[in-house]
Amino acid sequence: MPHSRVNMAGVLLLVAVTQFIIGVTIAEALYPGYSIHDNYISDLGIGPSSMVFNSSVFLLGLLSLIGVYFLRHMPNFKTVNILFFIMAVGAMGVGLITKHYTLAHGAVSSITFFFAGLSAMASAKLVKKPFSLLGIVLGTVTLGALVLFSIGIITSGSMTSDIAYDSVFYLGLGPGGMERMIIYPGLMWLAGFSGYLATKRME
Repeated sequence: MPHSRVNMAGVLLLVAVTQFIIGVTIAEALYPGYSIHDNYISDLGIGPSSMVFNSSVFLLGLLSLIGVYFLRHMPNFKTVNILFFIMAVGAMGVGLITKHYTLAHGAVSSITFFFAGLSAMASAKLVKKPFSLLGIVLGTVTLGALVLFSIGIITSGSMTSDIAYDSVFYLGLGPGGMERMIIYPGLMWLAGFSGYLATKRME
């Protein structure tokens, strides 16, 4: 029975990631003139694609939260569960608190990004090498990109503005590109880790 709950958690996390990536792709296609270089991902939540994006990111958080519930009886998952829980609640917050509420939205987004990176690094300890090394690398990329993105937001004056100003700290990727360097490595790890959970057998 315990391993079946772990398998279910893995399936839920995989569905969460998959539907979000598809949702973002659809939202980008529905948003006229959208630029992955110049626009934040969260711009998708206030434009013509808002229903698709906000629903998808909320579902990402909700399914992840249910996944955490199925892992609650695994003692070695305690730290990872706490990190996943905070990340999941943050993702749900991103779907509910749109970019119209600049500072509040920035706060829930930062919480989601930060704990996604920590989750990748912490959960890497639960799998064997060389797979575990991938979690550490992807988590580090997420956190490093978050630092650069945050500095860029502050120094460019974008923190209290609806406009995404460019910054040298974005390394030529633009605000949208650097934001994706935060999000996608974490999603890649979550997809890989969910596959591990979905096929895990108790020893």
